[in-house]
Order: sequence, then C-alpha cells, then structure tokens
Amino acid sequence: MVEYKAMQEILMKELRLYHYPIAVTFFFDDASVEAFAAAVPHVRPVKPITFCQAEIAARMKGETVLCYDSDMGCSNSKVSFGWKAIDDKEIATQLKYCTDLEQAGRFLRSKPSLPLGTLKALAVGPLGETPVEPSAVHFYCDNMQSYHLAVDYMAGTDTHPLRPMITMSSSACGGAVFCYTEQSFNSCPACSGSYNSGKTERGEVNVFIPGTKIGLTIDRLKARLAKHGSAAITKPGDPFPGADICKNCPLIVFKKASPEACEGCSKG
Repeated sequence: MVEYKAMQEILMKELRLYHYPIAVTFFFDDASVEAFAAAVPHVRPVKPITFCQAEIAARMKGETVLCYDSDMGCSNSKVSFGWKAIDDKEIATQLKYCTDLEQAGRFLRSKPSLPLGTLKALAVGPLGETPVEPSAVHFYCDNMQSYHLAVDYMAGTDTHPLRPMITMSSSACGGAVFCYTEQSFNSCPACSGSYNSGKTERGEVNVFIPGTKIGLTIDRLKARLAKHGSAAITKPGDPFPGADICKNCPLIVFKKASPEACEGCSKG
C-alpha cells in the first residue's frame, strides 16, 4: 500500500510547506465514487462554489471535499472538467482576456479539458488522507518550494526540460486537468479567478504532479536527504530549503561559540 500519509509528512517537514498538498481525484464511474465516499470522511459544498474554493478546505483545513457537477458554480471549471460545453455565453466570459470574440473562442477551445460528460465526481483533500492514487497532486507553494519540487520531479522521472502550461484562466482546474491528461508536471501562476476566489494573496505558485509520479518525486527527495541531511538544493545540508544566504559570502558566517567566549561576554 502506498503511504500517502508518510509522503505528506516528509513534504510538509522538509519543504516547509504552508499548505497541505492536495490530492485531486477524478472519478469516471459511479462505483469508484461510492467506494471513495464510504472509505473517506468528507464534506460537501452547501452551495455551488468554484474548484479553487473547494481546495481551500483541503489545503487550509485538512478536509476532503467531494464535488459533483451540481456543486460546481464556476463555468470555467465546468468546462475544464467536461461538465459544460463551450457556448457563446462561455466565450463571452473570456473576452476580457482577449482582443475579440474570435480569439476568445479559439483560446478557450485550446484549453485542456476532460471529455464532455465522462466525469462523475471529483474529490480534493490532503494527500495524507487519500486511500487511492490521486489523479494529480496540487501544491500551493512559494517560488523556491516550486523549484525544489520541479528539480526532484525532473531527476526522479528522468525528464528534462519541463514544459508547463499557462492559460488565460482556469489555473487550478485546468492546471490539474493538464497534469492528469498529459501525465506531466505542471506549474503556473494564479489566474484572476483563483487569485481572489482561491485566496492566493500570498502570491502562491501552483505546482501539479501526476499521482502516478509523486512517488518517484518523493524517492528523489529521500535520496537527497540521505546524502546531504536536508532537502535544501540552494545550500545542501542547510535545514531550511529556501536559505538564500550566498554560500560564498564572507560576511554572513556563523560558528559555534565556546564557553569561554560566552563567559567573557557576560563579564562585559
């Protein structure tokens, strides 16, 4: 059995994640939805919400949220998940990003989406609580944490370079779909919707890793820990992964103080 709880613990500890990594799971048949619902304590939205709002409960409160088509109040995410066809009204919502309606329609149709009508439900919850392999693992993290995840993914999966996807909207929902359908690492900034609705005012970066490859990424992280004693890439051996003190700086240097030196200080 895959130990997703252990994966979450090492990620939270070694990368100093502020948020729980989110297991995003897509269900394409009723039996898998029912089995998941029976196995995992979960909540449902009281009113239709956006996908990135559902993720707030997962990453901040540690809750697993189960969503059906009727729970999704965001037309962008409905298109991403194949719960809504692209129509003139949807194209018009994208006009604020584009030069004209023709471009808006063309851009919208180029965004990743699941086949129309195939998704039965989806779940978002802490990685450590999932009993099944997630479709994607979504991280809300800072720049340096995203770099660590990218480097460990590249080394662990023998992939280089990475070619993530950015779209004019649908960062969280479309980003997760792209990761799942392409079975590839993805990273993108918050879109205008996920910035405010998803509460990413800290400037978090979105990182997505396929559930099929999160284990390889963690294995690489463990190998670096065994070799250097820490997860830091910027300064191997340093306990903080984002340490930004230049390794050759002659000024910012610390050494263990001797008892004599401490005693001398206390005597003035």
